[in-house]
Order: sequence, then structure tokens, then C-alpha cells
Amino acid sequence: MRNFLYRLMMGRYGSDRLNKHLLVLSVVLTLCNIFVQSVVIYILVYILLLYVLFRMLSKNINKRYQENQKYEQLIAPLLKRITLFKKSSQDKDHKYFICPNCKQIVRVPKGKGRIDIRCPRCATVFEKRT
Repeated sequence: MRNFLYRLMMGRYGSDRLNKHLLVLSVVLTLCNIFVQSVVIYILVYILLLYVLFRMLSKNINKRYQENQKYEQLIAPLLKRITLFKKSSQDKDHKYFICPNCKQIVRVPKGKGRIDIRCPRCATVFEKRT
């Protein structure tokens, strides 16, 4: 069985972040459908699952890669905010900001009042309150 799956996936795209997020979305919709019991959600879950299978078994690797890159660019600001929130909640001695120019996360000590922050990547100076 293992060799069969290995041969089946040879030359195919496989899984990526977009596929994983679509699978999570389908599970969440399935759980919501338990309470709502809507035919529309039921059909949407099957469409999502079929699309995930299509992407995983596709031999057009370049096209699937480009789709994933567009998705990564779309969710990059959200992931940056989540990372910023995680770091801020774990580190009580520092405050984290995002550079308005290059979007680099910058760490500064807390309790210094209003200070000018210089981004280490692009050297942009911006003022924030710590």
C-alpha cells in the first residue's frame, strides 16, 4: 500500500499551505453544518474537498505553486499580525512594532515613553509610544 501511494504521488504537486487551510476550513464548515444543517454548506464542503484533491493530484506543478504563492502574499499581513501578537504576549519586557516602510518587526524596550524607532532593515525612523 505504501509503495502504491508513493508511485501515485510521483510527479504530482502534493500538499501546501493553501491545501492545509482549505482542509481546516472544510472541517470547520462541517462542524458548523452539524448545528445549522444547511445543504449549501454541505455542498461547499464537498467542493472544497474536491478542489484540495485536484490540487494535490495535479501534475501542473508550476500552476499550483503560483496559486500557493498568491495565497501566501494574500495572508502575509495577517500572519505578520499574529506573529506580532504572539511575541507581545510572551515578552513582557519589550514592545513590538511593524515598520511602516518594509513591514519588519522591530522590538523596543517597554516603559521608555514616546521614542523614535529606527528600523534595522531599511533605516526608516518612526515615532511610537512604548
